[in-house]
Amino acid sequence: MFGGGTYFFTIVTYQRQPIFANPENISRLRKAIAIIKTEMPFNIIGAVVLPDHLHFLWQLPPGDTDYSKRIGKMKVLFTQSLPKSEIPQQANSVSRLKHRESNIWQRRFWEHTIRDEQDLENYFNYIHYNPVKHNLVSCPHLWQYSSFHYWVKNQLLDNDWACVCNG
Repeated sequence: MFGGGTYFFTIVTYQRQPIFANPENISRLRKAIAIIKTEMPFNIIGAVVLPDHLHFLWQLPPGDTDYSKRIGKMKVLFTQSLPKSEIPQQANSVSRLKHRESNIWQRRFWEHTIRDEQDLENYFNYIHYNPVKHNLVSCPHLWQYSSFHYWVKNQLLDNDWACVCNG
């Protein structure tokens, strides 16, 4: 781990479009993040990709707080990777055109600075339970696009964490 600041993010698609219901778009997102991590390193502690939004827990290097640049570049690289046929064609507002925004992402994102271990645990659990909260699956282990599986493999979480399958 880097030992720098840790941050939780919620990043939402424009008008909650289910862009990430397409597994190819999840691959494009992973590639964009891999590029950013080589240019501006950070650790991903937790992540979940849902059809219309993303949650991340990132830890940046000491003295580095520029998560906005990373998120902005992630949005740009992902958007540029989309075939034209994948880009929603609804009319763009004057404001979105002025800011050179496409119809892929909401303009802003939500950020929370992690204050302590309990805060980290709360957001870590929030991320992994989010697919259940949104009624996409009944148990966290059933959602493929989550860091939950990494943490189970590395024995920080049990596969039956928050599970109702066996109850």
